[in-house]
Amino acid sequence: MNLKPWKLTLLAALSVSGTAALAQNTTGAQKSIDLERYSEARASLLKQGSSPEASYELGRLYQMRDMPDSAAYYFNRIPLNQKDATSLVAAGRAALAQGKTAEAEAQFDNAVKASKGKNAQVYTMIAQAYAESDVKDITKALTYVDAAQKLNKSGKDDPALMIARGDIYLKSETGGGEAMNSYERATLADPNNVKAYVRKGQLNMRARTYNEAKTNFDKAISLDPNYAPAYNALAETYYFAGRYDDALAQFQKYSSLAEKSPTTDAKYASFLYLTKKYPEALVEVDKVLASNPNDLTMNRLKAYTLYETGKNDEALAAMQKYMQVASASNKVITEDNVYYGKMLIKGGKTSEGAAIIKKAIDSDPKKAAELQNELAQAYLAAKDYPNAIATYRAKMTANKGGELTDKVYLGRAYEMNGQFVQADSLYSLVVTERPTYVPGYQMRARANANIDKDSKQGLAKAHYEKYIEVASGADAAKYKSGLIEANKYLGSYYYVTKNDKAASLPYWQQVLALDPADQQAKTAVAEITKPKTATVKRK
Repeated sequence: MNLKPWKLTLLAALSVSGTAALAQNTTGAQKSIDLERYSEARASLLKQGSSPEASYELGRLYQMRDMPDSAAYYFNRIPLNQKDATSLVAAGRAALAQGKTAEAEAQFDNAVKASKGKNAQVYTMIAQAYAESDVKDITKALTYVDAAQKLNKSGKDDPALMIARGDIYLKSETGGGEAMNSYERATLADPNNVKAYVRKGQLNMRARTYNEAKTNFDKAISLDPNYAPAYNALAETYYFAGRYDDALAQFQKYSSLAEKSPTTDAKYASFLYLTKKYPEALVEVDKVLASNPNDLTMNRLKAYTLYETGKNDEALAAMQKYMQVASASNKVITEDNVYYGKMLIKGGKTSEGAAIIKKAIDSDPKKAAELQNELAQAYLAAKDYPNAIATYRAKMTANKGGELTDKVYLGRAYEMNGQFVQADSLYSLVVTERPTYVPGYQMRARANANIDKDSKQGLAKAHYEKYIEVASGADAAKYKSGLIEANKYLGSYYYVTKNDKAASLPYWQQVLALDPADQQAKTAVAEITKPKTATVKRK
């Protein structure tokens, strides 16, 4: 599985729609925020002094950077005026940023009263406030969306409102349909709305319809080739589709367009980790920590990456340091406990590590299946094969026999435990269930070769022959090492077990065709083809 230490949507600072009522003096800064050029936006806004427009956008900027106290400070810098709806919305946003939901609702309702409930822009601003917040309950937010729509007499949707509506629905697990409907309406109202296409693509990604996601991101890029968030989102799409090299290439495009900052460096480090470029990720992590030693995400990532690069002792020390800080701030996530448990198991503290992972499984039922894989893999890393087998079996029992990958993993666990008959039984199910799964035939051949170690029964012969048949027809270059293995087995089988040099020779020749430098094959071919020494008869 691909363990992700946080949701990618949180890594990619969300691009948010500009706030219509305050756009007149902050258009350039809003564009910079939209392109995730936060330092540039901040510098531009600070030049404007303490104007309400600048203060409002600075509040939004800091909210997106997950700095709630700074966000509240700038929102509250706008003088509160009970007759000015904008100042009341700002006060509500300050409360939302600090988690004071009831206070925020009161200020938003005051803003509506100040505008006598007749200003659609005020409702839109409030909807955007909820869309850009961490509030999960969307009930109240939707009332403002509905009110804004009722005031719309033109019959044409406001794209900014529709994007906010979609973002609000995205907070609900069942809101995907309405969210997509909202973004579609935004693109119908404004066919050149880059943000709406990006949002559609992100929602496609959430639904795992990656081709549709790519189409929407490509459309966004065609409309604005400099729109950095589109490249970031496209990189995520490739990542989820397992195309890691393409993902990294797109993220590098994003990095070239987004501003160079510790935040961008942190994102790059994270993406290197996610695409399994662990040594490179560690270099970038250390760069970020050099300038900000207390960055929680990077400290987490350092522990993860040290583990993935095989430095378990260093990983465990880094993880324990990180867990102390994360626990104090209530920032520990499920994956933290999984990695911590794996490190402990690998370090010999099997019972303690397993208990931590089991606790993570119990606390996060939605991830239970994949976390059981992690527990089993941790057991395998510690060479505790019986517990690995028991974990896979329990997972498969709970999931009505399990998936194809479960059978493969359990088969490998049996192999490592020397239970080759049981392994072969599972591999037999795998190739029966999916005849096109080429590695399955090699797995069967290896299991049978271990059952019949001296090859006298030739148990692996038919399986290696079948492997050669399917691997050669599929992608010989991809399966080169397996084809060498299969041909060597068959060459040895005929030469040693059957003493049939003529039957053995083609297999060794095929090994040389695949790898002309293979010394074992060279020796075998030379031995088989050397001329017979003439026998001189004595008189």
